[in-house]
Amino acid sequence: MRDEETGSWWQQVSGKAILGPMKGQQLPMVECDEVTYLVWKKERPSGLTLLPDPRFKEKYVPADWELRMASNPTVTPTNSSDPLKPRDLVVGLSYQGVSKAYPMGRLLKFNPVVDVLGSKPILIVVGSDGRSVRSFERTVDGRTLDLFRKTESGVLRMFDSQTGSEWDFSGKATSGEYAGKSLPRVTAFKDYWFDWKMYHPGTLVFAR
Repeated sequence: MRDEETGSWWQQVSGKAILGPMKGQQLPMVECDEVTYLVWKKERPSGLTLLPDPRFKEKYVPADWELRMASNPTVTPTNSSDPLKPRDLVVGLSYQGVSKAYPMGRLLKFNPVVDVLGSKPILIVVGSDGRSVRSFERTVDGRTLDLFRKTESGVLRMFDSQTGSEWDFSGKATSGEYAGKSLPRVTAFKDYWFDWKMYHPGTLVFAR
């Protein structure tokens, strides 16, 4: 990215200036979700939606942009020992200097995934749509929880084995001892493997 004020260039992934007068400066990270519009609208019925500007219609990428990109070779080096293909989609987390990539295919298979990153007990869960992903610290009031999916429910619901409280995709307990409590959010990045490993060269890979 390039800013108009100084002409400095910024890394899209890290938000750090890598060239120009602002080189070395860091943009503050703002927590955000990468979820489908259906999930967003259900949780935020009065939320605003940014619509395309018809005056610049020709400058927007086509709807099948991701499919087109999937067939293009990557420009980053590949290694035969890589556990994943360059364009495999992963969810990446970093904490206390430890980074880990969670392949989407494995997240879908073992949904939800409980793990420990550094010293932080975490939970990664894929929504009912199979596309939206969120991550949380699975600790409430100093107590680490183990969470499992309620398989009989069409809508994604989880319960913890410690109290039997029920949790939804937003990380909020809807019933049980912890009703009304929320799991702390953990920043996660949905990214291609080739991109994630470039910015996190020592990354671990979830291989359950």
